[in-house]
Amino acid sequence: MERVTAYVTAVHRGRYELETEGKIFFGRLKTAEFLYHGGEALFPTVGDMVEADWQEQGDSVIQKVLPRKSVFMRLNSTQGQPDQAVAANFDYVFVVMSLNRDFHVTKLERYLTVAWQSGGIPVVILSKADLCADAGDFLAKAGKAAPGTDILCLSAKTGDGMEALEPFLGKGKSVVLLGSSGVGKSSLVNVLLGSDVMETGTIREYDSQGRHTTTHRQCFLLPDRIMLPGGREIGAGARIIDTPGMRMLHVSDFEQGAGNAFEDVETLAAQCRFRDCSHGKEPGCAVKAAIADGRLPVKKWNNYLSMRKEAEYAKKRAEIIAKKQSRRKRES
Repeated sequence: MERVTAYVTAVHRGRYELETEGKIFFGRLKTAEFLYHGGEALFPTVGDMVEADWQEQGDSVIQKVLPRKSVFMRLNSTQGQPDQAVAANFDYVFVVMSLNRDFHVTKLERYLTVAWQSGGIPVVILSKADLCADAGDFLAKAGKAAPGTDILCLSAKTGDGMEALEPFLGKGKSVVLLGSSGVGKSSLVNVLLGSDVMETGTIREYDSQGRHTTTHRQCFLLPDRIMLPGGREIGAGARIIDTPGMRMLHVSDFEQGAGNAFEDVETLAAQCRFRDCSHGKEPGCAVKAAIADGRLPVKKWNNYLSMRKEAEYAKKRAEIIAKKQSRRKRES
């Protein structure tokens, strides 16, 4: 039986679409249980490289998930089960927010935190520029929330601003989309692919909320050249991943993500008189001083505290699950 290394291009309820040397085939796990890598229980996800035993007839058997360079995780809805990977091995994270009431600084801060935590490099995409007469205020707020991060303002409908995507879409690169439903992720994918392969949905006018249009995890290979609306052309060739369930992404490694998304808060905390300052009643607290004089918005500070608390919970949860798994392996 031939062992092959393959790329996971799609996940369909436990059945995996795989690609190797330009050939597409399907695979399943070797058992109904998790695969193990370095003591960690995991399922393959879109973007993973796996080793599989090739089957001429029927599904091949996935034997191993190779180490990941980046990954997005979400909480498992089944109690006692480890977190689920929803996308892996991407270079860039396109954080997509539309230029309407979907744009929230606190939401952007959260997305940036989980993006940096994942191991990918975030790029903020302000979509639907054709619906916004003046994007200046949005750009200013995004720039303040994401210092040093590339921020692109574009319209998939008119093609305006989309040429700025070219540096991130070259051959050998991989991009994952992160953003709420209805912000234009599927429309963006359709334009980049040059065909309507993704169902698109509209945003309700009264609350700017959309509905989920992506139904399963899937990766697309972009053409080498993309013709944009308006007649402009850019080079591409990257893989692009769109996946449902990204709203459930959680902060598990806050220190890694906060160092970039909350760099100003971390810098202030380091200036406190006491190293173990709780930023409560201690004298010489640089954080309290910054909040008092308006340099640090209260909303940003509260968002920082909320995500830190979430990460602490996720860490304790992971430790409990790991101990249970270790005990089950010893008993089996």
